[in-house]
Amino acid sequence: MKFAEIVRRVPRCPARLLPACAILAASGFAAAATGGLDARPVQQFSLTQAFALLFLMLGPFKIVGPFVKLTQGADPWVVRRLALLASGYACLALLLAALIGKRVLGNFGIPLPMLALAAGIILFLNALQVTLQQFSIPTADPAPSTLATPQSISRLALAPLAFPTIVTPYGIAALVVFLAMSPDAASRLKLGAVVLAIMLLNLVVMLLTRHIVRVLLLVLTILGAVLGVVQVALGLQIMFRALTTLGVL
Repeated sequence: MKFAEIVRRVPRCPARLLPACAILAASGFAAAATGGLDARPVQQFSLTQAFALLFLMLGPFKIVGPFVKLTQGADPWVVRRLALLASGYACLALLLAALIGKRVLGNFGIPLPMLALAAGIILFLNALQVTLQQFSIPTADPAPSTLATPQSISRLALAPLAFPTIVTPYGIAALVVFLAMSPDAASRLKLGAVVLAIMLLNLVVMLLTRHIVRVLLLVLTILGAVLGVVQVALGLQIMFRALTTLGVL
């Protein structure tokens, strides 16, 4: 399939498949380019940039509302158990995604500029998706009886809390691309520490949500709007630099 055909199909993909479409588009560009493309230098992400971007994709912005609905009228021990289980599931999922995803990208032999281009597309599309989600219709509140047993708590911690509320598809895609773009093991360990810090912050927010829900909603809404604008600009900047490195611009 030619790259032009892939581009024409991307807008038809469902919102949940946007990161996959972005990576496929970048892979198609790589296949359409002339062989033997050199992995010329591409500007790496700083830890501050990585934290800001992953905080927006995997952070507590989208957790507060669903968590309040799930724990409405629940006992304190239920809230703690749900928060701990969801955080544990999320950490395990991200670890598996990082180990499997980086190896898959490595097997395709995609050059570094192509990975940078994929990262830029993912960041840009995710920023648009977050903006559009402000107009989405909220889901109905679950019945209080869904949190009555340890089995039901574990099930709800896995889905919908850990997946896809905490661990989003575009968050996984961006994490895999960031790891692939990391120059050495030390950089990958630092990125892992950033992700772990975000997961711990999610846990703290879930434990405190019932006590300071109004303050959290206000602060996270404002911070999310600011970081959303930054993410749009950074995504465009990354795509521009990657296309410049490839000689397209």
